[in-house]
Amino acid sequence: MTGQAATEAAAQTATEAATGAVPEAAGQAAVDVVALGESMVTFRPAHPGRLADVSSFDRGIGGAESNVLCALAAAGHTTRWVSRVGADGFGDHLVETIGRYGVDTSAVGRDPHRPTGIYFRTADDRDTDAHEVVYYRAGSAASAMARGSVDEDALGSGRVLHLSGITPALSAGLPRPRTPPPAPGARTVPPAAP
Repeated sequence: MTGQAATEAAAQTATEAATGAVPEAAGQAAVDVVALGESMVTFRPAHPGRLADVSSFDRGIGGAESNVLCALAAAGHTTRWVSRVGADGFGDHLVETIGRYGVDTSAVGRDPHRPTGIYFRTADDRDTDAHEVVYYRAGSAASAMARGSVDEDALGSGRVLHLSGITPALSAGLPRPRTPPPAPGARTVPPAAP
């Protein structure tokens, strides 16, 4: 499933789930969709070329969970991002930019000892062998997420919880979300095909 198809499926699931009732978690108003995961600042070349040859980059945001939340918020759904970022300028950029889409970022913690993850990628050649992606996320604030470092009440505050496999793989100490079992006939969004 492509990223676009996964986002559309998540939007459809959120729309269907929006008719169900979710009790408010302690201190957290219920929202349509909560996502737990790492977002990173992404740097794309200002012009085509290999990363080794590019002299300037444009800054943006990247991460499956925040991409889905931003798209759903733009479609009118209430969304909440649960994560950790560094107490640095890149963390500020992520929280502010994602918040401007209408995503509730109140459950994003700040880590004063670990940086916000970043990555570099080539511009428009994702389907070719020339596409390059270089991640600098080892030791990031989100990679150290564990029980007690994320807002566990916020995890249960959505009608839909969106997760990818990346965050749990990088943050082994994460708590299991406290969510009710799926309702009979509930739809799930399958993971994207490799």
